[in-house]
Amino acid sequence: MGVEEFLEIVLGLPEVEQRDGHASTTGFRVQGKGFCYLDEAEASVMVKATREEQAALVAEDPEVFTASWTSGRFGWVSIRLAGVDRDELVELVTEGWRLSASKRLAASYTPAVDHS
Repeated sequence: MGVEEFLEIVLGLPEVEQRDGHASTTGFRVQGKGFCYLDEAEASVMVKATREEQAALVAEDPEVFTASWTSGRFGWVSIRLAGVDRDELVELVTEGWRLSASKRLAASYTPAVDHS
């Protein structure tokens, strides 16, 4: 998985805005709320998740997933792009988006199915 593929995934979600993030990162927001950050130099992304999902991912594969930080009910997870497959990244980025989007927008979104 590369940066270009990640950008295709994240920018394909409804109402996503791309903005400068912190230091060397690019942030992605939906309806004014951040849900994902890309660090191109490190070829990694940080995605909003539930605390439970954060813990499960880190336990599953600590070479690919690391806990970034937690705030309230959310735990952010850093993902090394080279170690994650496309389907899993789509799922994680979409879930981060859903955690930030309004209930109306999240409920209205049905991802396209890739049959390739």
